[in-house]
Amino acid sequence: MSDLGLAGKAAIITGAAGGLGFAFAEGLARAGARVAIADLNIDAAGKAARTLVDQGGTAMAAAVDVSDEASVGAMIARVHDAYGAVDILVNNAGVYAGLQRKPFYEITAGEWDRVMNVNLKGPFLCAKAAYPHMKGRGGKIVNVASATVFSGSPLWMHYVSSKGGVIAMTRVMARELGNDGVTVNALAPGFTLTEASRAAIADAENYGVARGAIHRAAHPNDMVGACLWLASPLSDFVTGQTIVVDGGRQFI
Repeated sequence: MSDLGLAGKAAIITGAAGGLGFAFAEGLARAGARVAIADLNIDAAGKAARTLVDQGGTAMAAAVDVSDEASVGAMIARVHDAYGAVDILVNNAGVYAGLQRKPFYEITAGEWDRVMNVNLKGPFLCAKAAYPHMKGRGGKIVNVASATVFSGSPLWMHYVSSKGGVIAMTRVMARELGNDGVTVNALAPGFTLTEASRAAIADAENYGVARGAIHRAAHPNDMVGACLWLASPLSDFVTGQTIVVDGGRQFI
């Protein structure tokens, strides 16, 4: 997969110790990128990085709390020191597992703030810290949103609103960074079978399948191709866009 032009690129993927984040990291590593697994759980991040190294890739683990500016700054600096660059940032970390679905008027202010701090403030802080290392180098920022923004998934206003904010932020950031050679795009996965989604949704294998043009559940690897494309030189003239990868459940 080195023909994607990703060989040697330094890529940070937040929330990459498992689930979609690990799938993105694995795809980038197989394409020749030097990968940083940035996660709150440093033990799990270390295990994930060792798995990629065992597969022949280049990977490191870096602890980060994406909601904390000092933690984010330290993580970005560590990766830059190790790899000498920050070329790609995939803002994947998010609060999803464990969220209770409930009417918006029952969501507490504390719950709202927790989701926003990770899902929206996190990508903002990570992009802010990575940008100085990308300026003039053709950097790539991929913000992971969600197809729930377009379906208006009920009983999940905190999550859906945070991901809607990610899409809005992506559009503004793309405008501001375009002249610096940095592209910013959003990837909006549909419901995908991960450990977290299986825990959140009963009968996850069949959830929403009938609504799609492709009648099967999505797996993490189904999301990887779009991420790799957005992170590669193949998408150098694409910015401010949101790509929905959901098997045709949303047509927008």
